[in-house]
Parts: sequence; structure tokens; C-alpha cells
Amino acid sequence: MSRFQVKKVAVLGAGVMGAQIAAHLVNVRVPVVLFDLPAKEGPKNGIVMRAIDNLKKLKPAPLADVADAGLIEQANYEDDLGKLGECDLVIEAIAERMDWKLDLYRKIAPHVAKHAILASNTSGLSITKLSEALPEALKPRFCGIHFFNPPRYMFLVELINTPTTEPEVLDQLETFVTSALGKGVVRAHDTPNFIANRVGIAGMLATLKEVEKFGLTPDVVDDLTGKKLGRASSGTFRTADVVGLDTMAHVVKTLQDNLDEKSDPFYANFATPPVLAKLLELGNLGQKTKAGFFKKAGRDILRFDLAKGEYVPSGDKADEVYGRMLKKPAAQRLKLLRESEGAQGQFLWAILRDSFHYAAVHLATIAESARDIDFAMRWGFGMKQGPFELWQEAGWTQVAKWIQEDIDAGKALSTAPLPKWVFEGPVAEAGGVHTPQGSWSASKNTFVAARKLPVHERQLFPESVLGADAPDANQAGTTIQDEGDVRLWTLDGEVLIASIHSKMHAISPDVAEALAAGVELAEKDYKALVIWSPDEMFSVGADLQAMLPAFVVAGIGAVEGAEQELQNVMLKIRYASVPVVSAVRGMALGGGCELAVHSAKRVAAMESYIGLVEVGVGLIPGAGGLTYIARRAAENAATSTGSDLLPFLTEGFTAAAMAKVGTSALESKKLGYLLDSDVVVPNKDELLYVALQQAKAMADAGWRPPLRRQFKVAGRSGAATIKGQLVNMRDGGFISAHDFHIASLIAEVVTGGDIDAGSLVTEEYLMTLERKAFCSLIVHPKTQERIMGMLSTGKPVRN
Repeated sequence: MSRFQVKKVAVLGAGVMGAQIAAHLVNVRVPVVLFDLPAKEGPKNGIVMRAIDNLKKLKPAPLADVADAGLIEQANYEDDLGKLGECDLVIEAIAERMDWKLDLYRKIAPHVAKHAILASNTSGLSITKLSEALPEALKPRFCGIHFFNPPRYMFLVELINTPTTEPEVLDQLETFVTSALGKGVVRAHDTPNFIANRVGIAGMLATLKEVEKFGLTPDVVDDLTGKKLGRASSGTFRTADVVGLDTMAHVVKTLQDNLDEKSDPFYANFATPPVLAKLLELGNLGQKTKAGFFKKAGRDILRFDLAKGEYVPSGDKADEVYGRMLKKPAAQRLKLLRESEGAQGQFLWAILRDSFHYAAVHLATIAESARDIDFAMRWGFGMKQGPFELWQEAGWTQVAKWIQEDIDAGKALSTAPLPKWVFEGPVAEAGGVHTPQGSWSASKNTFVAARKLPVHERQLFPESVLGADAPDANQAGTTIQDEGDVRLWTLDGEVLIASIHSKMHAISPDVAEALAAGVELAEKDYKALVIWSPDEMFSVGADLQAMLPAFVVAGIGAVEGAEQELQNVMLKIRYASVPVVSAVRGMALGGGCELAVHSAKRVAAMESYIGLVEVGVGLIPGAGGLTYIARRAAENAATSTGSDLLPFLTEGFTAAAMAKVGTSALESKKLGYLLDSDVVVPNKDELLYVALQQAKAMADAGWRPPLRRQFKVAGRSGAATIKGQLVNMRDGGFISAHDFHIASLIAEVVTGGDIDAGSLVTEEYLMTLERKAFCSLIVHPKTQERIMGMLSTGKPVRN
């Protein structure tokens, strides 16, 4: 198959989704042109201009770097249709009106390049019906591409073919969406609302039915159906508010308009719930109108009471007994809920039963296999497990009997029986729908293996489903050593991998010692060392809890010794005779950031959050972070014609003193924690593959560590200038006296202390200043208040 190159993308429609899709394309460095109607007044591209401007204000931020908004090219349908010919992919994302979409297709079809793919981002309209407006030559290159909101953060993208879509086109698009956009692709059948919204919205409507039946309130329901249930922390009603009640109502209407009792035996439950209808009537559409199921009033959160027709105080929590039940193993958990006599327990069993029932009845028509439904619900609705995974884990046959008993007793939302395949044949014999051979396809009546495209080879440990027996990254490869909460292992015998598995990957003295051992082992027997962990975190930094006992027993000397050892490990990594590559994903904070910046190279997932945050616990970065800031400022200044170091130091000082965290890999580059030469990977599952490739390439290119050299610092005059600004902030009430003290210590370290401007220093010299300042703070009462506050509540103390 020839390589499909996407050099430029057009997005048609600058509404909420279209603009955010364009933003994400810019995030991953794909040139994009955003189209909309010509404005009736002002500049012709006024609609697009306003949409791009709005991207800068949206939360969560659709742009990884707000400054990149200007990279989105603006266009309108009247003047710029010729630009479509420059694009390899055209994504239509206008309003969900079949007639509007068909009219637009007729208008653009003559201008779409002969090789380009045209895809609709409809959330549920028939892709086949949409294709009918297209010329015959374009139909093979047309399909559905359904992003989930917000596109930057939601992993799921559904691809939907028509009977005339060329299979190669879907493979090409999946390759691009997976690797370039960093998404998880599920291929859905062309049925109303596809997979995730079909199952998810049906589940939400079922939940509203059960809420009404059991007389529960939205605050209690959200407490039950959030993290405790293994779902998105926002629960049911808060999720609806975030999505938008008008959007939810539209998806519900798609079900109402395109299904009936024959095509969906649960159709009777798709009537718009009275509470949703009332909120829509009031114009309370959720987060976008600052009122929906919930409303914020000052510091209080209110909930809508349908009976009273007004907002009332909220904040009620679920009974603790159900929280304890939900922590039990799956089989025990479901049994306890089913046998529960309380309304909350009965409600939980009912919504789980309803989800199992609906997924089983519709598997044959909406998806190729059970794997697709489980992935769609995990990636599109934030569930820890898909419905089939939970059912299988709890005991397939027993749960199936319970569901059927409820159906027969009239307790379920539909009288439709479970399909025969649930009780008879291969699924019953295997004990579930997921097996090492594949997942059950009700339409093909067999287990089907996961689709394998060349792009999937970049995912060494892709996400899998329970029962598939996929390789576990925590046990994969050959373990060389597993001590001190660090596993040293290799996949190929060429590159050593260090995986930290302490809680939140905190760096204790044992972790530091194990990393040092990893460097020595790599230098002796391997080409390179890659620091990577399989879960959603690089490292939150130094383990304060591990440090405090030593402080209590042996005093400040023990802390200083531990800090020096950690600094020595950072220097060992920086000057290793083999390249050390940090594969960063999620949080790299404090010592985690210091570990990354001392590596020879960083390969970072787009969603990496990097920063030196020690001031939050009343400390300064003490493992070389401030030394790094000073050194980078000197290196950058050396390439300038000016002699003043301060302008190059300001950004790094501010980032450390204000505990700034890059909210993406791109923003972390601007803060200096990633370099332009570092690699940003859109897909989290490709991170290890890319890091290993980079490490091998560096080794094969003849890697040599940097030479140890002295560098200039800004000296006492630079520190005085910075402190002058800090005085203004303190006296103006912007920072506390303790904040001022900490920031002053940071200023002294990054400028080299009490020496002349332009003096040459070593890394070891600055690290000594770091240790001295760090140790002076750890005995300070206000710092101790911050540390204990963080350890006890997880939240920073402002004092």
C-alpha cells in the first residue's frame, strides 16, 4: 500500500467542534485551513476569525500553545473553495442538518483533490445517505470520522464506512488518525449515533429512568456513578452539563428520529426525560450557560429540582456502604448490589444490568465485535472498563442469568431477551466475549482478532481488553534487576529500560540508587538507557514521606546527604557514556522534571505536564533544577550578541518561582523544560517505540556526553534586580512573606550567589547553593506547615 501523506487538511465549519478539530491539527503540526460561511458584515472571514479567537478562551484549552491560533488558515466558501485542491483530507463539521450537509457537498465536490479523502464529523447521521449527494468518483473516498468533544483530550475517534468506501481509504485514514493525531480508532457500523453515543446516550437515558424510579437526586447519583463506579469523575449529570444539554438532546433526537420499536426494543426509553425538557425550555444548557442540572451560586453548588422548578442546595453524598461495595472484586460487587435492599444499591445494579442488556442486544448491528463497544465506552465516555469487560470479569454465565431473570420479572427496561449466543456456543464455553484469539462478533458468529495495520507496530503495548491476555508491560521483556521500586529490563538486548513503579513514581533514595545502577549497567552492557513507565505518569518528584523519617532521626545532615546523592544521580545521567532518553507522559513535576532535563533527550507525549513545583511545599528545586535553569540561560546568552544574562534567566526563574507547569509538551518547550530538538509524540501508546528508536539512533550516531564546562552567571547584581521586583510583589500583596523568602533563595541560586556578574561557575558549585537553600527551608516552620498540609490533604497550603 502506497503511503498516504497528509500535507494539509481542510475543516469545513468553524463551530465548536470544527474549530477545535482545527486546533488539534495545529497542535500536532498539521497545516489546516478552516472554512465557514462569508460574514454578512465586516471581514469576509469574520466567522472563522471569531471562532479562532474563541479557541484562546475555551477551557480545557483546545490549543496546546495559545500562540499557535494564528497558524490556522482562514477561509470562506465564497472566495476560497480553490484551496480545497491543496488538501489531502477534508473534514466536514457543520451543524447536524442532513439538508445543509448535502448542499455543502454539492458545492465543494468539484474542488476536492482527486486523491483526497472527504470525511464527515457527524455524530450520528447516516454516512451512506450523506454519500448520495457526491459524484461517483468521490464516493470511494468518503467516510465518517467522529471526534469526541473536546477533540484534543478525548482519545476516541470513530471511523464509519459506506458500502462504496474503499477499504484502503479507511486504512489510510486510521493510520493518520492513530499516529499523527494520537487517537484510538474504533470502526463503527453506519447505524444511528454509531457505537459510543448509541450505547452511552442510551445508558444515560436509562440512568435517568432509574433515577426517577428510585427517587435519587443528581448529587447522590454523580457520587455513585463517578470514580467509585470506574467511570468519569464527573458522574452522570455533571458530564451532561459539560457536554451541553442541547448537544445531548440532539443526540437523543437522532435516536428518536432514526429508530423505532422494531429496530431498537429499548425505543420506549428514548423519550426526552421531563427534567431535560424543562431545562431546555429554561435555556439552561449546562456549563455553557452556567446552569444545567447544576448551577454555581457564589461558592455553593445548587441542583435543579424538577418538582419545585428551581435550584436547591446540593452536596449530598452516597451512603458509605455502597462505596465499600464498589471496592469489592467484580463478582462479589455485582452480587452485593443485586441483593441490596437500599435504593442506591438497587439503582447501581439496575444501571449496570441495563448497560449489559443493551450492549448484548445491539452488538450484532452496531459493531464488528465486543472489543469495539468496550473501547468506545472507555475512550469516549471515560469508563475504566467497558460493559462486556465488567460482565465477563464478574462471571459471564451467572451475570447473564441475573439479567435474564430481571427481564423475565419485568424489572429491565425492555422485554427483549438476551441473544442466544450469550448462553450457548463459543461465548458461553469461553466464559465471555473476549479471548486470546479475539473478541466475539455477533454478526459473524465467531471471535475476531484485533485489526493489525503497519501503524500498530509502533504500539509495543497497546491498550487491550480484559480476557485478551495481551502482554503486560510490567512483566514483558527480560528483567535484569527489580529493586528499589525500579525495574531494569530490556526488550531487545540493545537498550536498557528503567521503569519506576513507586507510588506516583516518586523518587525516593532507593529509586535514585536504582536509577544510578541503571546508568552503570547501561554503560557496561547496552547501547542506551530509556526511562519509561507504562502508566499515566512520569514522576511527581522527590518522595517527601521517605525523606522525613531520616530528618526526624538524624537531623538536617541526613536530608543534605540525600539531596547530594540525588544531585549526583542527575549528573550521572547527564554525563553518562550512553544516551539516556526520558520518555515523558503525564506529570513530570519537581524531581521528575529534573530527571527529564538532565537526560540526553526527551521524547514527550503531547499531554505531558512538566514543571518545577517545589515552592508549593515551601521548598526550592534541589536536585539540579535551578542549576539547569542557570546553565541554559548561559548557553542561550552565549549565542546572543548581548552580554546581559538576565533576559535569558527571567523565564526560567519565573517558571520555578511561580511553580509554572507546562500544560502540554508544546507549552513545556516554551518554559524551557523541553528543547526544540526533543520529540513530541501525539499517541501515548507510541511513546516507548519512539524513545527506543531515538536512543538507538543517538548511540549509532556515535553518542558522546557533553564536556563538563564552566558557565557565566548573573551574580549578586542580577539577584538584586530580581529581588527588587519581588519586593514590589510582596508589598503589593501578590505574594506572602514566605513566598518572597523562597523566591529570593531561588534568585540567589540561579544567579550564582554572592559573586560578580559574569563569574564562571560549575554545576557542582550551583548544586551546593541549591542544597544549602533547600536545607534552610526544610527546617523553616512555614515550610513544614506546607509539607504537612500537602501530605495530609494533597492540596497546597498558602501561608
